[in-house]
Amino acid sequence: MFEKKSAFWGLGLSAVISLMLLLLRPQLLFDYDFESFFPSDDPELAFYQDFRERFENDNDYLLIALGNSSGIFEKGFLENASRFQSELKKLEFAERVISILDLEESIINPFGIVKRKVLDWSDALTLSTTSERVLKDPQFSENLISKEGDYLLIILKNKQLITKEEGDQLYGSVKQLLENSGIETYYSAGKIKAQGEFVSLLQAEFAFFLGISFLLIIVVLYLIFRTWWGILVPVFVLATGIAWTIAIMMLLGKPLDIMSVMQPTILLVVGLSAMVHYLTFYLTQLRNGLPKDKAIHATFSGLFLAIFLTFLTTSLGFFSLYATSAVSLKMFGLFSGLGVLLMFLSVVLITPGLLYLLGPLSSVSRDKWVENWRIGLRISLLLTLANRKLVVIGFGLVSVLSLIGISQLQINGYLLDNLPRDHKLVEEFNFFDRQFGGSKPLEISLEVGEKAKTLLDREVLEEIVVLETFLHDKFSVRTIISPLTLVKNINKALNGGNVNAFRLPSPGQMLLISSNVEMALEKAGLKLLSEDRKSGRLSSRTSDEGSLKSSILKKELEDFLKSEINSDLLKVKLTGTSILIDKSHETITYQMAKGLGIAFVLVGLVIGFLFRSWRISLLVLLPNVIPLLWMCGVMWLLGIELKLTTAIVFTVAFGIAVDDSIHFMTKLQSELKKGKSLLYAIKRTYLETGKAIILTTLILVSGFSILIFSDFGVTYLAGLLISMALVFALLSDLLLLPILLLPMKKIFDSKINQSSN
Repeated sequence: MFEKKSAFWGLGLSAVISLMLLLLRPQLLFDYDFESFFPSDDPELAFYQDFRERFENDNDYLLIALGNSSGIFEKGFLENASRFQSELKKLEFAERVISILDLEESIINPFGIVKRKVLDWSDALTLSTTSERVLKDPQFSENLISKEGDYLLIILKNKQLITKEEGDQLYGSVKQLLENSGIETYYSAGKIKAQGEFVSLLQAEFAFFLGISFLLIIVVLYLIFRTWWGILVPVFVLATGIAWTIAIMMLLGKPLDIMSVMQPTILLVVGLSAMVHYLTFYLTQLRNGLPKDKAIHATFSGLFLAIFLTFLTTSLGFFSLYATSAVSLKMFGLFSGLGVLLMFLSVVLITPGLLYLLGPLSSVSRDKWVENWRIGLRISLLLTLANRKLVVIGFGLVSVLSLIGISQLQINGYLLDNLPRDHKLVEEFNFFDRQFGGSKPLEISLEVGEKAKTLLDREVLEEIVVLETFLHDKFSVRTIISPLTLVKNINKALNGGNVNAFRLPSPGQMLLISSNVEMALEKAGLKLLSEDRKSGRLSSRTSDEGSLKSSILKKELEDFLKSEINSDLLKVKLTGTSILIDKSHETITYQMAKGLGIAFVLVGLVIGFLFRSWRISLLVLLPNVIPLLWMCGVMWLLGIELKLTTAIVFTVAFGIAVDDSIHFMTKLQSELKKGKSLLYAIKRTYLETGKAIILTTLILVSGFSILIFSDFGVTYLAGLLISMALVFALLSDLLLLPILLLPMKKIFDSKINQSSN
């Protein structure tokens, strides 16, 4: 299969594949949609999708804060801000602009309806009067103006379910207007800004990590092989595998997203691991005196099964992510698994042919480093076997401590989890949390109970009063918009605009409310009630305090609703994108455990098939479970919480770490089939595969370690935790696995005898 002629056919086939992909002209696209992390099979997602069809999407807005060091109640500043707002209204994809600058209140008296500006700066006296009234009004203070009166808030309602391209265009226009506005200080936060910032950072990081990964490979290859062909061959093979993967992703319509930043590094280190195994074995054959052609054939024939199994188990680890319900993770697992198989194809099709063309023409002499490796590995094995009890006790003790750490881990994540807490975008969102009650949407569905006619029935409104009081106390919300707000505004209008009348009217006054509901709904500017008045929404904003606290608050709300809200009058359900994101951290974490279980089973079946023994399969899995336990212990020590961005690490780490165990076991099986005793076979395996295992681990750790320089949380944590898991896996394979194999002598003997008969 790997003779010169077939190797050249492989080179030709790879050239044809590359040419076909090039002619199809795949287009490189970037995207970031946080809704792709929602669990797609969650009934709460279906409920919210129906809810927003009836009302609106809860996060299609941009918050813009305009500041003035001497306070916002200055005529010059207000006129400047008003001009800016007027320009905002003209922008494409801007549906509505809300602020105190042009807000009007209705005053209902016996002679009709009178409109008055909430904030009037036509003269100094009027400005002083209206500003004082505004600061005392709970509808506006810490909602449309900051508590200290040094910032005012403009809410830009953009097109519903706006696309990434439309959002970029709109935010670009807003940013240009802000820069040209002459406003002293300004902040902005919202989905269209966050998505644009994420994609810009994504593009920069993708190019950075792709470039630095190749630079790292060149350095590592030079240090290992110190030959020009030892650098050129792997770099060409790995670049081809990555290019095939990205091209097929693009042709299948999969844009590069936040998860894709890791894929080039993953594919590079996985592919490079195989290349080091191949080239190390190839040089060993040359040093043993084999001619070049026979050395190439012996290398690729002898290692083909082991390399195939390592690529297969790694891809299975990624494919197991498809068991999750989040679209983004499904696609990451699917295309990462596919990429690993494409990298294997690139390695086996291209490498033999290039070695025939470019490799050394004569045998390579043995140097002192080869002998030093053998001496070091021999000493390591002797010390390991001489201290078996100490090694087992050490591994057991650390594993028990890690299990204790696992019990202390908590699931907690934030909306902007993928960015460091000191990132400018995070700081701007935090600014709105401090000054305007939050940037995170809070959405609650309201439905009438069996004993009520509409949400505007006074007894139903009394239930909403109880609900809103709870939300103010527990969720720390400052301003709420609901059917109750509608009624309170009408009552205020009927009482001459008196702030103290912004409350639920008396039963007698309720008779005057119904005739003004339509006018109030039109003035509200957003859909609060269904046409039959039987369903509605309660909307507010909160600060992002993490999914852990959100889940606690949600449970408290559910308990409160059961005990304090009469469900015969009012049915309440928490919904919205925020609650879905919070829930996704917990849901995906548990689903990742399921996916990891699937990966264990699949890899166990592969090993079991190879050795025809379930006991050997379990034995080989044990040294690869321990690194995951230890990784949990490290997470506990470092205060790293479980969340969507850390959950994926376990499956990825297991899929990659198990490769070394498979290399060890396939070599062991080969030695046993030659009639060697188990102890001697372990020694030969340890000495011959130990160097490759150590080198590949160093390469993998070096490759993943560069990810810690990422600004994305998911990428940073993947680099940190996977690197640790790989080091732990190396210790398990070289220290624990040989000890675990010794008691299995009878099983190995019986399997070898069965295969020889």
